[in-house]
Amino acid sequence: MKSSEHQPSNALKRAVNGPMLLLFILGDVLGAGVYALAGTIAGEVGGAVWVPLLIALCFALLTAGSYAELVTKYPHAGASAVFAGKAFNSPLLSFLVGFCMLAAGVTSAAGLSVAFAGDYLAPFIDISPNIAALVFLVIIALLNARGIKESLTANVVMTVIEVSGLLLVVLAGAWFFRSGHADIGRALEFKAGINPTLAVLSAALLAFYSYVGFETSANLAEEIRDVRKTYPRALFGALLIAGAIYMAVAIAAAAVMPVERLATSSAPLLEVVKASGLGIPPLLFAFIALVAVANGALLTMIMSSRLAYGMARQGLLPQALSRVLPQRRTPWVAILATTAVAIVLTLTGSLATLAQTVVLLLLFVFISTNLAVLVLRRDVVEAKHFRVPTWVPVLAIASCLLLLTQQTADTWLRAGAMLLVGVLMYALTRAGGLRPVTNDNFQAPGESEG
Repeated sequence: MKSSEHQPSNALKRAVNGPMLLLFILGDVLGAGVYALAGTIAGEVGGAVWVPLLIALCFALLTAGSYAELVTKYPHAGASAVFAGKAFNSPLLSFLVGFCMLAAGVTSAAGLSVAFAGDYLAPFIDISPNIAALVFLVIIALLNARGIKESLTANVVMTVIEVSGLLLVVLAGAWFFRSGHADIGRALEFKAGINPTLAVLSAALLAFYSYVGFETSANLAEEIRDVRKTYPRALFGALLIAGAIYMAVAIAAAAVMPVERLATSSAPLLEVVKASGLGIPPLLFAFIALVAVANGALLTMIMSSRLAYGMARQGLLPQALSRVLPQRRTPWVAILATTAVAIVLTLTGSLATLAQTVVLLLLFVFISTNLAVLVLRRDVVEAKHFRVPTWVPVLAIASCLLLLTQQTADTWLRAGAMLLVGVLMYALTRAGGLRPVTNDNFQAPGESEG
């Protein structure tokens, strides 16, 4: 056995194989974004919804190349903040990258709660969207505090449900062609009176939200079998599969529905299924969409609360966030804090606005990761690892900067305010001289869970 295969007794078990990793990434990427944002994208560009989705896929693949190199080069390094710390040797910069991930996660959960409370929920219950979003986030927090563990088996089930809903939309579009009323030409039409190039770039910002999530797979580096071969294949494979499904859904939606109806609905794919005449029960499809959105929100809040907890244990955030429930061993203060922030954010904008804020925060993370690839080229490791051509991270940085130019002033203000809060918390934490919680006197959440 090679030396790289030997692991210390406290190392994580390498139990994740290629198919499991592919489904994990696919489940993280697919679903909520396109279920709710297809109509908004149509409102930006017209029927050619697939064009910004294709552009966003290319941008995502560029940054994914940098993640593939860093994860296979440093398979024990967990995430973008670690890469930033290794490359730039700046505690503040490393903190800001981690905080951007945290802020993006909480903002994404807020956006998903808005999507959950929209037209997909309407067939089941008549309730104010604001109240529905609040109740939804509280339920997510209670499940999170109870100690929910999302096993890979459960992720496979949820991914199958999410994919089935999107494939139903493609099937509905194919079925609609039999009626003779489908208009495939709409999928090639841009909105009247717009500059197609500018409109596509603006819509690509929203479309990019549908692909984010792949970056969280870096946290599984220590649990992947033969990570240097498995990770790149699964990462690129999942993104390409997601992209193919998204573009098929976009073309089917444009062929079935007039753009005006797509653009005015917060449940655009449900409208497509209804109009197709395929006979799919609207309640069934609405339920599938709600499952996709709820699963995304739950996974995001679990990640966000654990990230806040972990940063508190490292002395980067107030140590109160590292407190856990005595029996459940879950980070209840971090859960309360992230949930409270998510609730406030639901009142500050629409799903599209919150999605743009998530993308803005993640673009800073992606720029840092792509720069880290270039800086760390001088750090030679013995093990053979995946390596992208230098032009890949360079183009990835350019794509991130291009998307940054498409952000609106209110999005910059919202993200800037969140980062300012992060800097103040970092300064207060450092001023207080807080030290990381040690494993000698603290048990991490989940260690005692059966």
